[in-house]
Amino acid sequence: MSTQDIIEKQLADNAVILYMKGVPTAPECGFSAKAVGILNTINIPFAYVDVLKAPFIREKLPKISKWATFPQLFINGELVGGCDIIESMFNDGSLLPMLQATIKTDSETVTHSEVSMLISKVYPKAKISIEGQGCDLTISVESEDFAGLPLVKQHQGVMATLNEVLASGRLHAITLKTSAPEAQPAAPAGLLQIQS
Repeated sequence: MSTQDIIEKQLADNAVILYMKGVPTAPECGFSAKAVGILNTINIPFAYVDVLKAPFIREKLPKISKWATFPQLFINGELVGGCDIIESMFNDGSLLPMLQATIKTDSETVTHSEVSMLISKVYPKAKISIEGQGCDLTISVESEDFAGLPLVKQHQGVMATLNEVLASGRLHAITLKTSAPEAQPAAPAGLLQIQS
């Protein structure tokens, strides 16, 4: 699959997608941080691609979108613009209706951003990664809430957030990976000297 095919598939599979530097929980440039902040304020689920980790997409997308900088926000496969345009549309109220129009309650399959939003409601600080398409997804969730819990309890917690889409049949095949962040090694204890 060519880089252009990958980009076209990402645009087709995700009604709202932000090509950015970094990830929403840790943007790596001020413009990406501002765009994510606006999208989080509106609270509409969105997919993202970290172009710093995808150099071929970072190189190819500007040729497709005719937009040289990042972030780039696409809604229904169409370029909306970069940070300045996102901010301007947010301020004048035109961004919200465009984003709200992407939410479909009768969709046959669940989107990555919908799954991520459902999990984030219960685990707001979790790092969530989703791969796959349609109703067959591989979902990885790393959350501090899992610390000390057996694996079965971690999985039960995530599965509970997805009960509705599982019951509806919009999602029926999941490979689930859960973990707690690795504990940082303790700082070495100072030496205690006693003189008599």
